Amino acid sequence: MRPVLGQTATKAGLAFILITVLLDVLSLGLVIPITAKLIKELAGNDAVDAASYVGWFGTVWAFMQFFSSPLMGALSDRFGRRPVLLLSAFGLGIDYIILALAPNLTWLFIGRVLTGITAASFSTASAYIADVTPPEKRSAAYGIYGAIFGLGFVLGPAMGGYLGDIDLRLPFWVSAALTFANACYGFFVLPESLPKEIRKPFSWSRANPQGSLKLLRSTPGLLPMAISFFTYQLAHTVFSSVFVLYTDMRFGWTPGQIGQTLAIVGILNVIVQGALIRPMMRILGERTMVFLGLIGGMLGFTAYGLANNGSMFMASTIIFCTLGFFSAAIQGLMSKRIDPSTQGQLSGANSSLNGIAGMIGPILFTSVFKWTIDRDGGFYYPGAPFFLAALILGLGLLCAMIAIPKQQADSTPST
Repeated sequence: MRPVLGQTATKAGLAFILITVLLDVLSLGLVIPITAKLIKELAGNDAVDAASYVGWFGTVWAFMQFFSSPLMGALSDRFGRRPVLLLSAFGLGIDYIILALAPNLTWLFIGRVLTGITAASFSTASAYIADVTPPEKRSAAYGIYGAIFGLGFVLGPAMGGYLGDIDLRLPFWVSAALTFANACYGFFVLPESLPKEIRKPFSWSRANPQGSLKLLRSTPGLLPMAISFFTYQLAHTVFSSVFVLYTDMRFGWTPGQIGQTLAIVGILNVIVQGALIRPMMRILGERTMVFLGLIGGMLGFTAYGLANNGSMFMASTIIFCTLGFFSAAIQGLMSKRIDPSTQGQLSGANSSLNGIAGMIGPILFTSVFKWTIDRDGGFYYPGAPFFLAALILGLGLLCAMIAIPKQQADSTPST
């Protein structure tokens, strides 16, 4: 059974975790506009070489996420969500200081490895939301969670772009300060959400990626939805892989302009996930929202690839933002299939899928980008990575159509 929490405790716990997530996302968003540019600078300002380094850096970061996320999820199921969130926050702050001081690509690489480990706490935050939210309201809660992500990516990249125009290292220092502030906030304010009586003993079989992913196979109806969710995660890595290098090369955007564009994307995401998901969920249901989000994402990625100037690229975000419907709806459907004591394990499994996507995506998209920006290679089309992302979402749509028949979408959660 789901733990019974008072209404006041539920609202307070949800508010606390959303503020915690906002500060985490804000610190991550600050470094987005400048990380690839810093790599390019340390690589001698060669765009093709920089694409290779960005791809490998992204893959290794995701590799660490892949192994750390299920461990975090299992530890949170055993010891509670609060200690895992606090340790991750303190560790992430230290990692940002390492990145700020990195004198070369080797130290920058080490910092990214450590960040991949300590930034694996979002699966725990997702489990926290499941702890304090009844099953029938989880999709809406995940929508708010997504809106908080959007808000962080409104403020973070905009601030990071502005600070990056001053000094490429400055956003790392500000991120470190925000992360330490988040850790202090959590230490004094954040309540525990998982009662001791329903915690699970720690097991290495559940704390490794294979054990975590086993949950997806052992629960009826969960694996096909997870595959669809994986295609969404894989397609989305096109942004972290080539967005900064693409807009720098194609449109000549500065860190400030990149930050402004990401802020616009974040604003649209806040509108979709914060204002539109709840009413549309009541009208259309989770199943339709899954399909609507995937189709909108396919059209948005295609529009990005076709854009031949910065204005057209920015306008494409209006179409692309509808992909925000998908994540909240599919996570709500998945969380209904399992009992409360394994919500942390499910979040860890989803994060492991994200880790797999993150290991494949950077190499995949930066390789395609390298091949299509080399004018001597016989095929010059820098927008090709976005077309590939649209195709991947198309596969996800096919999986969703098979995985979520109407009767499954309407089924009651297991208890």
